[in-house]
Amino acid sequence: MAFPRKKPEALGVKSPLPGFIAPALATSIERVPAGDRWIHEIKFDGYRVQVHLANETVKIYTRRGHDWTRRFKKVAADAWHIKASSAVIDGEIVVPAADGTTDFSVLQNELRGTSTKIVLVTFDLLYLNGRDLRKLPLSQRKAELKKIIAGTDVQFSESFEIDGQEMFVHACKIGLEGVVSRVRDSVYPTGRGNNWVKKTCAQRETLTIAGFALDEGKWDGIYLARRKGDDLIYAGKVDHGFDKTSAAELRRRLEPLVRKTQPYAKRIAHKGIWVEPKLLAEIEYRAKSAEGKVRHPFFKGLRDDL
Repeated sequence: MAFPRKKPEALGVKSPLPGFIAPALATSIERVPAGDRWIHEIKFDGYRVQVHLANETVKIYTRRGHDWTRRFKKVAADAWHIKASSAVIDGEIVVPAADGTTDFSVLQNELRGTSTKIVLVTFDLLYLNGRDLRKLPLSQRKAELKKIIAGTDVQFSESFEIDGQEMFVHACKIGLEGVVSRVRDSVYPTGRGNNWVKKTCAQRETLTIAGFALDEGKWDGIYLARRKGDDLIYAGKVDHGFDKTSAAELRRRLEPLVRKTQPYAKRIAHKGIWVEPKLLAEIEYRAKSAEGKVRHPFFKGLRDDL
């Protein structure tokens, strides 16, 4: 006796391929959420993109809906191998380092030429083969996404079902950008909401002040340096965290130290007012680039006690 095969239940809602979809945005929080309803993923440091597949072609849109397919030719070529006749995929384009970290500044440098290092990391599936999946639970969308990218060079953002705070501490310890947490049974949200949240790692370091900048006579931040033996290595520029009082005090302290040449061991391509490297600053930042430059730095104060 023959038994008829049962067709798999169709996913989502039948729908024509949509145009660009405004991406879901994660809300910043003070502490990573706990509980079984949440899954946690690594926060990547790159370009947020939306990939559209249809009629044997691939288009890649930026977070604001600009078509950057030509700029991301390698990623478009990788995405062409995704096993779907049509799809809309949410992801991030990154340049991964050997230790698993990603660095936005390295990505920008890669894009100045013909890059072979950039990678698409995918974390959500909004549309598949003629059907809109946005009302399906996140866990189901991710399961389908994992199937269609298997065997390609497109990467999948794994979800971790461990304690969120434990994962965050570990992520910060190894130099990652932070953690994104999402409700496992949530639909794909519009804009910024409470079902997608993020916590970025804040790090602190005492760095040497190598110079300062003025913009039409107004305070425009300080240049930082990190000591490596007897040498000073460029560590970035910070222009956040100053008020009128702290800016005036810094300028008063730095102007007597002005020198004609950069104090760095290797000259940098920035115009600044260079100083003898005698003052130390406490800097808070999210991450460091491969070259040691601080990302999203914030001036916390001078360290006269060191």
